[in-house]
Amino acid sequence: MDIGIDQIGFYTPNKFVDMVDLANARNQDPNKFLIGIGQDRMAVADKTQDAVAMGINATAEYLDQVDLEQLGLLIFATESGIDQSKSASLFVKEALNLPVNIRTFEIKEACFALTAALQVARDYVRAHPHHSAMIIGSDIARYGLNTAGEVTQGAGAISMLIKESPAIIALEDGHASYSENINDFWRPNGSPVAMVDGHYSRDVYLDFFKETFKEYLAQTKLTVSDFAGICYHLPYTKMGFKAHRIAIQGQDEETAKRLSDNFQLSAKYSRQVGNIYTASLYMSVLSLLENGDLEAGDRIGFFSYGSGAMAEFFSGKVVDGYQRRLRPGLHKRMLQERTRLGVGQYEDIFTEGLENLPENVEFESDANHGTWFLAGQEGYVRKYQQK
Repeated sequence: MDIGIDQIGFYTPNKFVDMVDLANARNQDPNKFLIGIGQDRMAVADKTQDAVAMGINATAEYLDQVDLEQLGLLIFATESGIDQSKSASLFVKEALNLPVNIRTFEIKEACFALTAALQVARDYVRAHPHHSAMIIGSDIARYGLNTAGEVTQGAGAISMLIKESPAIIALEDGHASYSENINDFWRPNGSPVAMVDGHYSRDVYLDFFKETFKEYLAQTKLTVSDFAGICYHLPYTKMGFKAHRIAIQGQDEETAKRLSDNFQLSAKYSRQVGNIYTASLYMSVLSLLENGDLEAGDRIGFFSYGSGAMAEFFSGKVVDGYQRRLRPGLHKRMLQERTRLGVGQYEDIFTEGLENLPENVEFESDANHGTWFLAGQEGYVRKYQQK
């Protein structure tokens, strides 16, 4: 029984800061950001676009294509949770009027969480083949103004429907996992921004890639040439490129070119959005699907990494007719029609986003894509509305 991705939705806020503007404001050579980090723009979430609102909008994109009577599971993966107890998935469930009898909860493990949700969803569908599962990864990456990690911030959400006989990607059997308790990145209670050892995190990411990729190839008896493309968790695109160079080392020219060309296509959305933590790998997958020219049966490798640290490598095959399930025109317009912020405007929005909401407050949204937004808080209860 084939199980995999049947629908995929994508949302990112309607504001961004240009990396050249940010580099000039920080007295840096723009090429340090454009080439050294590999980013062109960085999405900026205002106070109306929290993880829940972005997750709702990403899911609403394909909701009319879902048989809700078959939906049995909803998982929200995030490290930008809005409550220490209550799952963000319950807000999504209410906003989209999902069935009352579905199982729903939240998962956290840094940027690995959406992969964890995917594996749970896959096992659920395997055990309940006539049911589907909805998984959402939504995050706002915050490192602080004028910090080493500032250029690797971003915001966005990916939502996927997992079911049998999927229309986009059928997941293959087998996976290679690797984990260690390390401190390359973390966010203690009470801190609105992450703490990170950037150089250490880069080294761990690459070490974990080597471990999982080598183990996966040994386990499955596949070779690098068997992949049409490999998608990576992209906290910034240059990080994934470093892993990509390891993957193609010693390969024939045709294989190296194919994987390199598809890596660049998989990084297109990331260059425009930035880091979206747990959904970054799947934004890479979507970017390859919508910007590439894959054929039915092509194999895509998935490298998932979450600081702290947990990594996994697995693969899937593209399904015939997958293009009919995608919405590249919608996503192109969403990215093109965003508002370019001045650095001062970005700094004001960022600083405001660090503050706890008062007990009672109301917001209005200026978003031109996505109809759901955080409308405020009443008695410390968040309220979401549709424009």
